[in-house]
Amino acid sequence: MPPTGPQILDQHSPDSAASPAPHPLFLFTPWGELASSIVAGLLLIAGLVVHWLGFESVSDTLYWIALGVGMIHGLRAAWDSLSQWRFDIDVLMAVGAAFAGSLGHPGEGGLLLFLFVLAGALEDLASARTTRAVEALHKLMPTSALRRAPDNSWETIEPEQLRPGDEIKILPGESVPADARLSEGSTSVDQSNLTGESMPRSVRAGDEIFAGTINVGDPVIARVTRMAKESSLQRVLNLVLEAQQQREPVQRIIDRVNQPYALSVLGVSIAVLLIWRFGFGDTWQVALYTAITLLIVASPCAVIIATPTATLAAIARGARAGVLFKGGQSIERLARLGGVAFDKTGTLTVGKMRVQELHPIGWSDAGRLLSIASALEQDSTHPIAVAVRDAAQKQGVEPAASQNPRFVVGRGVAADFSGKPARLGTYVFVEELIPICLRAQVRGVLDSVQHSGRIGTVVAHDEQAGVIILSDTVRPGAAELVTDLHALGVRPVVMLTGDNRATARAVADALGLDDFKAELLPQDKVDAIQQIKATVRARDPKSGAGVIGDGVNDAPALAAADVSIAIGSIGSDAALESADIVLLADDLGVVPWAVGLARRARRTILFNLSFALTAILLMAIATLVGSRTGHPLPLWLGVLGHEGGTMLVVLASLLLLIYPARRRGVESPVRETELPEPRVVPESRSKPPVELAQ
Repeated sequence: MPPTGPQILDQHSPDSAASPAPHPLFLFTPWGELASSIVAGLLLIAGLVVHWLGFESVSDTLYWIALGVGMIHGLRAAWDSLSQWRFDIDVLMAVGAAFAGSLGHPGEGGLLLFLFVLAGALEDLASARTTRAVEALHKLMPTSALRRAPDNSWETIEPEQLRPGDEIKILPGESVPADARLSEGSTSVDQSNLTGESMPRSVRAGDEIFAGTINVGDPVIARVTRMAKESSLQRVLNLVLEAQQQREPVQRIIDRVNQPYALSVLGVSIAVLLIWRFGFGDTWQVALYTAITLLIVASPCAVIIATPTATLAAIARGARAGVLFKGGQSIERLARLGGVAFDKTGTLTVGKMRVQELHPIGWSDAGRLLSIASALEQDSTHPIAVAVRDAAQKQGVEPAASQNPRFVVGRGVAADFSGKPARLGTYVFVEELIPICLRAQVRGVLDSVQHSGRIGTVVAHDEQAGVIILSDTVRPGAAELVTDLHALGVRPVVMLTGDNRATARAVADALGLDDFKAELLPQDKVDAIQQIKATVRARDPKSGAGVIGDGVNDAPALAAADVSIAIGSIGSDAALESADIVLLADDLGVVPWAVGLARRARRTILFNLSFALTAILLMAIATLVGSRTGHPLPLWLGVLGHEGGTMLVVLASLLLLIYPARRRGVESPVRETELPEPRVVPESRSKPPVELAQ
């Protein structure tokens, strides 16, 4: 089959395969075309050898057979085009080969169709190669599920039968059948095929798990949150398919001019035939030879496939790394990124508190402090309570036995331990239980914590006091983010947040951001994006400004940006629908990598187009000038130049599939589930250091 562009699946069909549907006959599949081209190539080589040995009649026979083998595919492609009232490159190649044979050059005609069919087979196979990311997603689709039956037994069913609320069991090594929330047990799930993360993700009760990920730990029980057809895996699959169907602006132009250009080439070739025969007085054979050579070298094969092959290869490479481009336009916009703004909570940070330091004041045993605090927070769902309990669990500290727990809305929680009262919460709420001699020291620690942008909660019991210092967790990859973006020429790198200024400054200083703006309303963020746009366009009119957010509460800013990126959004409907690019994992370090991939794809497209157009122009000039100066361009050389250029364009695009993986530092990024234990600050140290948890 000649190069006709990538074949795309119909994502609306549930039975669609992940690769182009083959023709009923093997001969007309990409592999059949490849086999035919190899046969034709061997016949041409054999003809050359026989001709060199002096058996010209035998060599001509071999050439004619090679031409016939090529014509099987050439005529079929031409008929398919003409039957749809299209006059395109397929028709031009069949016409060129037929006239070459009629002029007594079956070898050149056979060579043309050999290379043409070979290039088409390679392009189709390349397109299939770029859809392997989709094939991988299809293979991830689970085929069975263990659901709890009404009699409390476990029944095996198809995932499509699952409904929200159903209880399922996932055994070690099994695929998660649907999006669900863990209700019993803890384990690790491998979601590398979906998000590109290299390490399994630890999950426990309350955490969400996604369809298609693999349980690599212990058996667990979960409750289904979405039907299989609405799962994150299915939505990601649909997203990739839709991205493959989108056309670059350049490609849309090429599609529109394809047929007019082909008709123009035919018209110019006919004009050359008539001018050379009647204007210059050449023989019909010489004039026809020149016209056919011009028709072949001026055909736009390489131009037509220059953009789609590179775009599809970039989409496939990004999908393997957990970066979903929504088509060629998203790649082009990211390639032009000149400045970027990040949201803070949920983007630069994971939006989840963790205990960073324990600061005992008049408390000899930090473990006892944490034991009392975790007991006080035992029944609370507040983020601070969750962080305190997690810290106690991580250090193996059991909650102390408490009596008479009491909650005071907006202030804290109280309970009794061995008949003695304890409180945890705001300073005002706890002050009554803090010994007078310790109150100034507690206030000093809280002041230092506030200025550092962190959060401090006070706990007091039995004439003892302490401050638990918490902070949000910086996302993996954030530490090297600014350096990597600056290396790509992306600046400014700005943080926009509605959080307070002290907290925002702590994050900005820790990450080395160029600037930050705090306490912003949604409209303020939009205004800030417009300022960034003006800054980058003053430097380069073609540059754009990007916004990276969590895809849920950053809609106005995402809409105002030239390119919008949602991060950590495998389970977010809003992100998958609104952003231009979706990063499925929570590792910010992939952002500079994605920018690099987009820029490589743009350079590949520019190279392909420049090479293809230059080759057409030079060979066309050589054909016309050479025929008038007594040095006609050999038809076989024109064929080699034309089809060789087409294959070179395909190979250049395929190099995107081996775009190197992101280099990580000596230490892998800290994962949220692998955070270090809280640091205990000695009692004598009244002012803890101002630092952000890494």
